[in-house]
Amino acid sequence: MDVVLVPLIQVIVSLLGLYKWALIISIIMSWLTTFGVINMSNRFVYMVADFLFRVTEPALRPIRNLMPNFGGIDLSPIILFMAIFFVQEMLMRLAFKIAG
Repeated sequence: MDVVLVPLIQVIVSLLGLYKWALIISIIMSWLTTFGVINMSNRFVYMVADFLFRVTEPALRPIRNLMPNFGGIDLSPIILFMAIFFVQEMLMRLAFKIAG
């Protein structure tokens, strides 16, 4: 059981790390779109932005619904980023405890 559990935890931690990068890229793309740096009429840019929105929005929406309105400032990505970091740390500690 322990032989399978530790690599599984490592895969989950790696996937959470990739999700954090998707979140960061999504944030940056939304800023660049807002300030007119990138053009959403470009097919490739639209496909990347749409993919990132579809990947990150299901996790961000419930956080936005719980948070008060800060007047245009969206803090939900920061809270999600901290939650992912916390889960990664807990999983890594669990993996070390199992392996140790």
